[in-house]
Amino acid sequence: MQDVWHLMQQQPWFFLLSVGLVSTCIGSFLNVVIYRLPVIMETEWKTECKVILGQQEPNKSAQDDSKPFNLITPRSTCPSCNTQIKVQHNIPVLSWLFLKGRCAYCDTPISARYPSIEMLTAISSLWVAWHFGATSLSLLYILITWGLIALIFIDIDKMLLPDQITQPMLWLALLSAALGYTIAPVDALWGATLGYLSLWSVYWLFKLLTGKEGMGYGDFKLLAIFGALLGWEAIITIILLSSVVGAVIGSVQLSVQGKDKATPIPFGPYLAIAGWLCLFYGESLKSWYLNLLGV
Repeated sequence: MQDVWHLMQQQPWFFLLSVGLVSTCIGSFLNVVIYRLPVIMETEWKTECKVILGQQEPNKSAQDDSKPFNLITPRSTCPSCNTQIKVQHNIPVLSWLFLKGRCAYCDTPISARYPSIEMLTAISSLWVAWHFGATSLSLLYILITWGLIALIFIDIDKMLLPDQITQPMLWLALLSAALGYTIAPVDALWGATLGYLSLWSVYWLFKLLTGKEGMGYGDFKLLAIFGALLGWEAIITIILLSSVVGAVIGSVQLSVQGKDKATPIPFGPYLAIAGWLCLFYGESLKSWYLNLLGV
């Protein structure tokens, strides 16, 4: 393993090639996570409700009387004909292109979203690898990137940022600081704390004034992750950038879809994109908005 890592450091092309191939496969797995994790969570919530209402025994799972359903089992099937997808038809990106975006069995169109997520995972991971090189920081940010992609699309679909993803990412950020890969541990701790409390305060202020919930607790945790990675000074930049981008894109989206401006839209994707950009260009973005404000 050390020899392979040494080769990656000596030969950047080999590192980029490895990241590209692995990330494309991870993108295929992220498609599974994006679809199945919310389903698993909803099943668990329903089970807990039945236990509270006395309709189900406390130690009995909802899956006890059905087939296992998790991130590994069952194998992927066509949503239309329910035929199990063979290995040769499940190669990231290439299978979709070879099959011309259709099921090999029933010829039903397959959404372009699947190869798009696979390509997005590969391209964004390659960008990290190219920017930071074959370093521990690069590997850390690639892992963070994978988690962010899953969070973005789950939030778009369900307006949900699962703890099963945000909490491990937060611990990863804090442990990376403790091991000396990112910022000082004290700065990471303060960054996580202030990242969480800043949006938590906005949430409660908005709720007290309007009686409505302006965002979810997952957004607090997501900003805490970036605070732990970049420090508390990056918090303002991320909030400003995500708010501006969210306001512009959200307004256009609601206008195109013909929806009312009061329609809730997920804030997590804009927060994730803004934080991801700050991993690379945090100081430049900070200088830009300070100059814009004349500070």
